Amino acid sequence: MQSNFVDYVKVNCKSGHGGAGSAHLHRAKYIPKGGPDGGDGGRGGHVVLRGNNQLWTLLALKYLRHIKAENGKPGGKQELTGANGADVYLDVPIGTIAKDEKGNILGEITEDKQEIILLKGGKGGLGNSHFKSSTNQTPRYAQPGLEGEEAVVTLELKLLADVGLVGFPNAGKSTLLSAITSAKPKIANYAFTTLVPNLGIVESRDFQSFVVADIPGIIEGASEGKGLGYRFLRHIERNSILLFLIPADAEDYYKEYQILLNELAKYNPELADKERLIAISKSDLLDKELEEEIRKTFPENFKLIFISAVTGKNLVELKDELWKILH
Repeated sequence: MQSNFVDYVKVNCKSGHGGAGSAHLHRAKYIPKGGPDGGDGGRGGHVVLRGNNQLWTLLALKYLRHIKAENGKPGGKQELTGANGADVYLDVPIGTIAKDEKGNILGEITEDKQEIILLKGGKGGLGNSHFKSSTNQTPRYAQPGLEGEEAVVTLELKLLADVGLVGFPNAGKSTLLSAITSAKPKIANYAFTTLVPNLGIVESRDFQSFVVADIPGIIEGASEGKGLGYRFLRHIERNSILLFLIPADAEDYYKEYQILLNELAKYNPELADKERLIAISKSDLLDKELEEEIRKTFPENFKLIFISAVTGKNLVELKDELWKILH
């Protein structure tokens, strides 16, 4: 399932050409000079981005390198308008952003069934019936349809989650996610166990719930492309709260927190303004005295929660605190 997670694709998209207008002249047995009756051409098909809350990955679009909408049909006699070309719909998960080749945002999907026209189909040409005048009773020309648009569109998925888990590799993020949700992330005792973001739903008090995302481990220099962090930092932009996980066996707790925060701020300065909570993981190894020593390494206004996903220590308190911040 993890290998199916795709959050970045490039697709060559082309909308349909407009249909040509008709230059037909009316002919009937008893009407030798019936005049122009050519209809308009149909509109070319649009390329449309559509939200689908059943999807969680862009995998279906990974292998669609070229997408082309249908051309509009030409106009007919008796002023019949040609049929519009069929639109092409790209179904994407909620949280998908479409960009052009220059990085300009074309649209952003934030809700189910939301539709955004990425490329408009070409307008159909006018038939010769539009060009009849007192000085030109039988125009024998019509407009061709306008060409459609073509562009390479980049689709980026940013996961929508209430809480994002931030920490170095092996900080215990996947273990915590599996302890407080029903998610089953891969867990092992080596760096970069998590290669894709994992989502889980936390059941809180009074049948309330919120979504937590386990973001692959960040390392120092992630904002410059080192490790896996740069690729997945975009997912943190959508989280309401950032839960920093510092393991109890870290060498310098506050320094580790500062490195993580610095990498986020360098990637996007707005991330430094998000609500934050710090949890010391693997704290079943600590006694009260050691916990107090760790608290002293942080400024006084910092709130720390000492947790253990293995023993369940303070997990209820952690969920309550996250819920309180969210509301």
